[in-house]
Amino acid sequence: MPNPAAEVRASAIATLKGRTRVLTPKEIQSFFVALPATGTTPSLRIALELLLLTMVRKSELTEATWSELDLEQAEWSIPAERMKGRRPHNVYLSKQAVKLFQTLKVCAGSSDYVLPSFFGRNKPISKSSLNSSIDGVVLRASEIGQQLGAFGPHDLRRTGSTILHEAGFNSDWIEKCLAHEQKGVRAIYNKAEYAEQRRHMMEEWANMLDAMKAGRPYKPALVPPEVTPA
Repeated sequence: MPNPAAEVRASAIATLKGRTRVLTPKEIQSFFVALPATGTTPSLRIALELLLLTMVRKSELTEATWSELDLEQAEWSIPAERMKGRRPHNVYLSKQAVKLFQTLKVCAGSSDYVLPSFFGRNKPISKSSLNSSIDGVVLRASEIGQQLGAFGPHDLRRTGSTILHEAGFNSDWIEKCLAHEQKGVRAIYNKAEYAEQRRHMMEEWANMLDAMKAGRPYKPALVPPEVTPA
């Protein structure tokens, strides 16, 4: 029997296109205006803000456990088995992010998970919970006259990367924050963690978001004190 797919031209087959959605500073302000008024749980509202502050992948946050976090040192150590690239990853937390995690600790109670499921404290929330919460924020923004187009969790990650690049921060620092592993010759020679630089940049990113939330300008310091740009 002939294969009916044999007559289908390759050009007629749908292809996946890379996502390019990036929130503007005005949309980020609208996001923060609509977020508190959105009908979801406080922990999910905090989770959305943390996605933007930390620029981690959705699953890296939804499956996070308290054992990974050292809030006194403002560090989050994600083990290799939970990372897309199967390499451990350190997230340096801004003061704003630490405060949000401290609030989540109260919400989580005795659960090992930062964001425990509503149906059992011994497992994390579903990944779809954040998508649904974002849809709620976009809908609420429309209801209260805020301009905020549809977006997904990964778009918050892309937004952070784009704005930090546009601000002039070192690309290696940003890519390391995103846990994007370099390839080729550069990957062989560039093994730097850029810990101090990244810690500074994440503080500046949080300050930039605070400024966008308030609708005021903010000029970040691109290099931490006494550190030479790489």
